[in-house]
Amino acid sequence: MVEQSVRLDFIFGSLADATRRDILKRVAKAEMSISDIAKPYNMTFAAISKHLGVLEKAKLIVKKRRGKEQIVRLSPAAVKDATQYLQTYE
Repeated sequence: MVEQSVRLDFIFGSLADATRRDILKRVAKAEMSISDIAKPYNMTFAAISKHLGVLEKAKLIVKKRRGKEQIVRLSPAAVKDATQYLQTYE
């Protein structure tokens, strides 16, 4: 139970930021490279990498290497955990 609580803390903490929610919405539609993710934002590549690190720690995204690029995709398992938790309050 404690492990699940910590996992949910990471998930909801990462979703508290509008930029991270937007990134998540974009990678939910299609896998994207980190440079493609960074393009529409007026922030440094390092700042985007930090946001991605928070999402990855919460297990909301998964990164994989494709050649020289890191490809980011949604991790549905964490979204499912959050959804199941929220459904208890419906």
